[in-house]
Amino acid sequence: MADAEREIKELMRKAQESLEAAKLLLQRGYYDFAASRGYYAMFYAAEAALLSKGLSFSKHSAVVAAFGQHLAAPGELPTHLHRYLLDAFDLRMVGDYDAPGAVGESRASQVLGWAEEFLQEIERFLAASGYRFSSEEAKRE
Repeated sequence: MADAEREIKELMRKAQESLEAAKLLLQRGYYDFAASRGYYAMFYAAEAALLSKGLSFSKHSAVVAAFGQHLAAPGELPTHLHRYLLDAFDLRMVGDYDAPGAVGESRASQVLGWAEEFLQEIERFLAASGYRFSSEEAKRE
């Protein structure tokens, strides 16, 4: 397996695990942390999608911008996914750096809904690009 494909699989595994962790945090009432983990689920999936195009970035803001420029704007992925990523990034900043409890249950739940859709769309995109793995396989590796 090529290094890029291995890294894409690892990023998607991290995305799935982040989403699972976010759901547990939401159930326990840790809304700030749930929103943050939901963002990270999307971030890792965005990195995987960009890497499938040969693109890699070291800063969060660069990943978010490149996702919009290289995947959403050209129509390779739905444009609303870029909005989800932007809004989740902002909520992650609030959750991580503002006063505890800054992100409420409804906003955290919303981020998790976005993250689930985001990961599904990225998995479809990667499959259409020739990457063959399922969510379950990504979790096991």
